[in-house]
Amino acid sequence: MSDLPDLPDLASRTFGGGVVAANDEFFAAADNLVDPRPPTFQPSTFAAKGQVYDGWETRRRRDPGADHAIVRLGLPGVVRLLVIDTSFFTGNYPPYAAVDGCAVDGHPGPDELARARWVPLLARTPLAGDSRNAFPVAVPYHLTHVRLTIFPDGGVARLRVYGDVVPDPALLPEVFDLAAAEHGGWIEACSDRFYGAPQNLLAPGPARTMGEGWETARRRDDGNDWVLVRLGLPGTVHFVDLDTSHFKGNAPGSATLRAADARHGDLDDPRTWFPLLPDTRLRPDTRHRFPVTEPRTATHVRLDVFPDGGMARLRVTGRADPTARAVLAALRERTRLPAAGPAPRRTTRSRSHGSGTEPTAPRQHQEH
Repeated sequence: MSDLPDLPDLASRTFGGGVVAANDEFFAAADNLVDPRPPTFQPSTFAAKGQVYDGWETRRRRDPGADHAIVRLGLPGVVRLLVIDTSFFTGNYPPYAAVDGCAVDGHPGPDELARARWVPLLARTPLAGDSRNAFPVAVPYHLTHVRLTIFPDGGVARLRVYGDVVPDPALLPEVFDLAAAEHGGWIEACSDRFYGAPQNLLAPGPARTMGEGWETARRRDDGNDWVLVRLGLPGTVHFVDLDTSHFKGNAPGSATLRAADARHGDLDDPRTWFPLLPDTRLRPDTRHRFPVTEPRTATHVRLDVFPDGGMARLRVTGRADPTARAVLAALRERTRLPAAGPAPRRTTRSRSHGSGTEPTAPRQHQEH
């Protein structure tokens, strides 16, 4: 799905997303909707209720109605794109779906969410089977939960909710990882993403495998690979972590880290950048921590690896600029869902992306 934007999946289990409630999970659990891994299918694998599916699947309806699942977003944010992935559901996918969102602080349960104000993100819209159905969203509020409704029943492999993270400044500690995706950090550019997405560098927790890091192709020239990170909040950097865990024969030989404050200079001007870490030798499969000897305020950091290779995580630990917290608080207020008022218009335009393994003729699987 290379034509989709580089935005975090707010609903992903990676960031703490989960399913709060579902009215029916007869054939397959709704928890699968937020699994960060691509869906899979193995034919002729039968359990007590039939063919095993990697997704959420409800029973066949014999009465009017629809099925729904409520997903807690791991990261609160403004939704920009929805992907309703029906991969491997061919004769048992829902022909239509709709999505709504709400914003409830704290840790609400199903009863509290039932009383919340829900706003439409996607009108009842046709879906294609065995496809990744993508829908842009233009609702300007930060949300905490989404509700997927399928008509009348069927199976959905994954629900992706891509958007801009809007963290709560009241929940940010004094010192934290300024680059973390959960704090609004994101990758603005990189030189190469052949084997692994650079966004993995900013994911929470340690990488469990090499596949959860960033890895470039082998270079056959005199250049080097790099990644540009926009910090979630401008701040003063005190420590940096370059983690090459799991990268043994393919870790970079060395790395540098530079920073810049885009509020006071052009990122394209080399004079805007200042060093955080000089060219430093790296060890394979190692978590490296380095103090920053001359802390300065930055909005961006650029990691250069020499000449290529893989890295599991990048941590940029520091203190947020006091004015940045005020700016974030103002952003949350501007994007706050009103308690009442006219609902925004639902999105209806869609794009359907076939699965990477989709043949020219429709696949026929054992259906429920």
